Amino acid sequence: MTDAEKRDFEVSRIAWWARAHRLFVATSGHLLLFVLSWLMAFGLAYNFSKPEVWFNVFFLPLLPIVVLVKWAIFGALGLYRSSWRYVSMRDVVQVTKAAFISFLWVFGIYYAMVNAEYVAQLLGYADFAWEPFGGRNFPDSVLILDFAGTIALISGARFVVRLYHEEVQPVQEGAAPKLLILGAGDAGENVVREILRQPVLQYRVEGFLDDDPTKWGASIHGVEVLGPIDKVKEVCDELSIDEILISMPSASRKQVRRVVDLCQGTNLRFKTLPALADLITGRATYTQIRDVDINDLLGRPPVELDTGEIAKFIDGRVVMVTGAGGSIGSEMCRQIARFNPKRLVLIEQAEQHLFEIDRELRSRFPDISVVPYIADISDGGRVEHVFAGERPTAVFHAAAHKHVPMMEINPGEAVKNNIHGTRTVADAAAKYGCEKFVMISTDKAVNPTSIMGGSKRIAEMYIQALNERVETQFVTVRFGNVLGSSGSVVPIFKEQIARGGPVTVTHPDMVRFFMTIPEASQLVLQAASMGRGGEIFVLDMGEPVKIVDLARDLITLSGFRVGEDIEIVFTGVRPGEKLYEELSIEGEDVSRTAHPKIGIWQKRPEDWDRLVPAIERLLAEADELDRAAARRRLHDLVPEFYVKPPQPSALDEAEGDHAATTSADEAA
Repeated sequence: MTDAEKRDFEVSRIAWWARAHRLFVATSGHLLLFVLSWLMAFGLAYNFSKPEVWFNVFFLPLLPIVVLVKWAIFGALGLYRSSWRYVSMRDVVQVTKAAFISFLWVFGIYYAMVNAEYVAQLLGYADFAWEPFGGRNFPDSVLILDFAGTIALISGARFVVRLYHEEVQPVQEGAAPKLLILGAGDAGENVVREILRQPVLQYRVEGFLDDDPTKWGASIHGVEVLGPIDKVKEVCDELSIDEILISMPSASRKQVRRVVDLCQGTNLRFKTLPALADLITGRATYTQIRDVDINDLLGRPPVELDTGEIAKFIDGRVVMVTGAGGSIGSEMCRQIARFNPKRLVLIEQAEQHLFEIDRELRSRFPDISVVPYIADISDGGRVEHVFAGERPTAVFHAAAHKHVPMMEINPGEAVKNNIHGTRTVADAAAKYGCEKFVMISTDKAVNPTSIMGGSKRIAEMYIQALNERVETQFVTVRFGNVLGSSGSVVPIFKEQIARGGPVTVTHPDMVRFFMTIPEASQLVLQAASMGRGGEIFVLDMGEPVKIVDLARDLITLSGFRVGEDIEIVFTGVRPGEKLYEELSIEGEDVSRTAHPKIGIWQKRPEDWDRLVPAIERLLAEADELDRAAARRRLHDLVPEFYVKPPQPSALDEAEGDHAATTSADEAA
């Protein structure tokens, strides 16, 4: 072992011992500082001269009393337990309070001693004689100086310890990235303070930017406010910034997008803080810096729910979710569990997905009975068995085949799963007395051009017609693409970016609506609680988003430059795709509800005697249907279905390219 290693070893041993005996070390340190403060008070009062006048006469006789008083009062206020490393103004206030109380006690004891003979005589003890300190007094300034010295030494020692930990920090392995913070408010100050407190330096904070001109030139924890946010690109180039932190927890989507747009063409990575609501409720802290993701750019204000109405619909009831392991199905389970169902029944064909959501729900909601079933919704016998045993009050039907290009290749499976599967579950719900059946549908069922959209539209038609014949209330909820769902465009783009590109987009004018999975699931619950049977609810999807813009944003957020580091390649519209989806809660076909984000589509009556035989014929042919035949059969049932599909690109016709080419269609 080298001399340096030996020194480090000894230092680490001392540090370990100090941590193990922290209370003893803290108390001993305070006692030493109490002695030093008392000594300095006399030294200053006598100009550090003539020690024979005060040292043995005043200092030593009163030292045990002074130290004992301070030891007791500082201990009573818990100051030996507080951490010196994280000292704050609150600690200084506590030290001042303890020092002032100690001053009053020492003052009282000293003057009681000096005037003891006089007080005794007043009480009738004429023979009492005692002249402490030889009948002499020391200057009153000594007590004032000791009061101030106690505050200065105790607080100063604590700040020295904090300063050591914040300024003498080892840097994390590799160079700590240079960080520019946008927002010089309370959140930004907290971030810098937390960064400085970390045992290992993880970021080098180079500066703040803030749009408040009164803050320009100010310094926060030694970090300067360099100017307005519009200067972000210029400052990043000048200071060679590696990462930007948007320290505005309440920042709107437009504010975040403004920053990203200003930094287009740079190699910066973007960070942000948890949402303000999470910070306030304690679910997150300022140290939990995370990457800015596409939700921050496309996200919308939190959904306001009528929780009372939803609770009446779910609380204490048996609720079933089909497709419970999927993106929407699993989030539906999480949202439903918040409203305390009597039992939550999970139906899922994929074993691993069912295992994961079952385990998560049991961990997060231990008081709720969760019952998982592996089942294919097209298997009538299995579905009947589950319904007969569980007797659900409400069913949320999220199971479906959702990928547009895949269903164009496998039209029979879309027919069997989306139409027959829905019919099987709906019939079982009606047979076993389910009160409400909620089908989750898609914007692709509106004037469908794809086999997937057509199959979902027929499923809607079936449950609407069934609603008129049974007591169960059948409700449909339509919405568009959800961010981050299984097989959706966002994860595919991220995967392509991670591989170094290119990012593939089908068409430069491709436009889609987007919402987050939690928002969609919450609105489904709200619509379900409002439905009385037969309605098709339409969710407000907000503003449409161009897929190519989405690709550019993801490339920029990943720290790359569009066209230089990562290329965007257009591959052509694929079979069944639309350039523009149709989903709006405005217009003659949709009426408003009490909830601002939910509308009702004006349904047309369905002829049961025509619909059911046509579905039977379609199902009988399902395994033999090719794409062209499937589209003709769907048109027979859905007149608005577009029979002739858009021409596929040459790339789509290449073997195997259906999986490789990115689709703008997302699981809904």
